[in-house]
Amino acid sequence: MARKNSRTVRAIVLRENGKTHERLALPRNQRHLSFGEKWSYAPAPEAHSHIQLKKRYDLFIDGKFVAPKSGKHFASINPATEEKLAEISDASRADVDKAIKAARRAYEKVWGKMPGRERGKYLYRIARLIQEKSRELAVLESMDGGKTIKESRDIDLPLVAAHFFYNAGWADKLAYAFPGRTPRPLGVAGQIIPWNFPLLMAAWKLAPALATGNTCVLKPAETTSITAMHLAEIFQEAELPDGVVNIVTGAGETGRALVEHPDVDKIAFTGSTSVGKLLTQAVAGTKKRLTLELGGKAANIIFEDAPIDQAVEGIISGIFFNQGHVCCAGSRLFVQEGVFPEVIRKLKDRIATLRVGNPLDKNTDIGAINSRMQLDKICELVDSGLQEGAELVQPRLRLPEKGFWYPPSFFTGVTASHRIAQEEIFGPVLSVMTFRTPEEAIERANNTPYGLSAGVWTDKGSKIFKMVNKLRAGVVWANTYNKFDPTSPFGGYKESGFGREGGRHGLLPYVNLN
Repeated sequence: MARKNSRTVRAIVLRENGKTHERLALPRNQRHLSFGEKWSYAPAPEAHSHIQLKKRYDLFIDGKFVAPKSGKHFASINPATEEKLAEISDASRADVDKAIKAARRAYEKVWGKMPGRERGKYLYRIARLIQEKSRELAVLESMDGGKTIKESRDIDLPLVAAHFFYNAGWADKLAYAFPGRTPRPLGVAGQIIPWNFPLLMAAWKLAPALATGNTCVLKPAETTSITAMHLAEIFQEAELPDGVVNIVTGAGETGRALVEHPDVDKIAFTGSTSVGKLLTQAVAGTKKRLTLELGGKAANIIFEDAPIDQAVEGIISGIFFNQGHVCCAGSRLFVQEGVFPEVIRKLKDRIATLRVGNPLDKNTDIGAINSRMQLDKICELVDSGLQEGAELVQPRLRLPEKGFWYPPSFFTGVTASHRIAQEEIFGPVLSVMTFRTPEEAIERANNTPYGLSAGVWTDKGSKIFKMVNKLRAGVVWANTYNKFDPTSPFGGYKESGFGREGGRHGLLPYVNLN
């Protein structure tokens, strides 16, 4: 029996001239939003003329900016315009060795001996300076990485400062973090971070390491090194002792030199699973500690009793946040069969409202893909999905002529054997599948080599607890997605790595417990 709201009804429209006009109203399940030009926004670009970019950025070693011994540099490109922003130093093994020696001296003579109360003061000072310079840093982050200014401004930079504040509070309370144990720093930490959250990943690595008394050598990603060098200027302004933090820029060989150096006590890496496997082999048989935060292929699970409109917003946040350049992105969507048509219809309408374009425009929802290499990878995986029979859904929009862009997209008709359901795309592309029972959802969600994150959408608290306890993922969000806090640990299982960052658990990888 058809529902009442599915019948065609006649609507009476009253005109201004007093005449009436009768038209047929479509059933609710056939109605679609028509956006047209009414959804066009006037440009609202963030001012950046005041931003002082250097033509060339040197290495930051022993508290000073120094030129690389090789004399080599490479260009940092704005992915939205393909214009050269600056030249970045390419650190050699000799530069990395110099940075590690500076970190060792600082650890043995200053930082390792300093009371936690004094270390905390430096971290507080750094956090306040980050807050003061947050607008400038947010603009630089968007120019260098392609992410939207509203994400850099409202999410990344507040979290960067929050991580330094949070860990500053632990600096003189480490005995309470590990009751009955005596925590001692490891020594020199080598830290390698990715290009998707340059400043935030630096804060995740540096803040707990410094709070626990370690010194650091940080290697940012080669495509997003500019904000790390501006962070070095903040360290200088905060009068952080020389050598406590050193920053060496470069590509894979620079990272290899850092990992293979015999005087490094700890390696912390965030990046791809393939590189993480190589690092595991490199440190095997050594005394180096290792933590890895690697790739993911998270399941976002929507039940029939979920608040559908809220869940659709969670889908959007889960996969299109930061252009999908997120390790914990909800890139696999599992929808219970009863609400599948409704979810797909609403998702089609919602992605039609997303604005793709200038990352510095405050109206932009999806910015530029970080690099040509990453764009090619996204296109290659999307092509494989089409070749394997999945159906691609994209909104009609015009992409900018210059820069690296990909529209918000999702696939239907996906099976577990498709590459797009198994491999990390790391772009704004979603794979949608269906399920019938909670047991099926759990089995399909866990059918992946990754285990970083997941999401569950339902109106039943008991169902949330049932799912959370059986999903093999380091972080599971319930009726929300992509919510982060410095007090909460983050990390994965299986090929998503090991170790945790954030919270009290994030201190553990940087201490010896006696």
